[in-house]
Amino acid sequence: MLALLLAAALVQTPLNIGGRVAPAPEGAYDFGWPGVYFEGRFTGPEVEIAVQPGAEHLAVSVDGVRKAELANPGETRLKLGDLGPGAHVVRLDKLTESQTGSARFEGFFVEKGRALPASSRPRRIEFIGDSHTVGYGVRSTSRDCSEQQVHDLTDTSLAFGPILAARLDADYRIEAFSGRGVVRNYNGTAAGEPLPVLFPRLIPGQGEPRIAANDPWKPDVVVVGLGTNDFSTPLHAGETWADEAALRHDYRETYVAFVQGLKASRPGARVFLIAGDTFAADVADVADRTGAKAVRITDMDRGACHWHPSIADQKMMADRLEAAIRAN
Repeated sequence: MLALLLAAALVQTPLNIGGRVAPAPEGAYDFGWPGVYFEGRFTGPEVEIAVQPGAEHLAVSVDGVRKAELANPGETRLKLGDLGPGAHVVRLDKLTESQTGSARFEGFFVEKGRALPASSRPRRIEFIGDSHTVGYGVRSTSRDCSEQQVHDLTDTSLAFGPILAARLDADYRIEAFSGRGVVRNYNGTAAGEPLPVLFPRLIPGQGEPRIAANDPWKPDVVVVGLGTNDFSTPLHAGETWADEAALRHDYRETYVAFVQGLKASRPGARVFLIAGDTFAADVADVADRTGAKAVRITDMDRGACHWHPSIADQKMMADRLEAAIRAN
């Protein structure tokens, strides 16, 4: 399809990419982590977006105004016109979570105008976490949701990470996966594959490809929110840990090593660790041992799907993280 677009004298815009992507044929990109976004700049009255959403919901905006949401799995070409004179910014945001599979972005194209260099923001923030970071079911006003409703009502753009990044004028990456912890996943599922094991992947549900050791994208701030899934359900017979004390010890030691690795590979970045109700003391210990800052998050209404943070909760989390970042 790209060849057909180019044959029609369409010009592809340079890109500002937020999030991890894997190169695909003909200059396209595959992407699977939550909150991935693509931005392009151009002059002219119209722009064409080429994408294969897969199972995902994708939002298209121009100059900060949402124009469409795409949810059809096949090849999609969306043309937006009557955009007015001057320079414009077009953006594609991934809203939903893909624990398997991926979507493919093929480009922004202009014909009656001019492609402009992409603009990046002055700061970079990396968010690492679980369903709270994903924005799991956040559009729901009910805690009772089907599996399909969870998928359709998840919207990472409404989670605390993108909210905070917008306030701080920052580009961002999100590596988050619902149900995963530091050493133990929700209810003991997917044993041996907590978030730190998935973390090096370019596509979360695929073992390969993996992030390059010399990845040039370096954040100024890293926010990690992991622990809810380690402790929210009781241990079962046959799990690795003899009791909760052993689990908490393993959590702390593994978390310390994970944070130390982040700091070593992201020199100069400030690291903030979200401390929830059931693991605040553990996070405080990890912060003390690594030089990170613990940020206490409590008093959420959890009104979204399956008792997850609501839109109001997400804004509150952004408030508390913003205060901590500005104070440190």
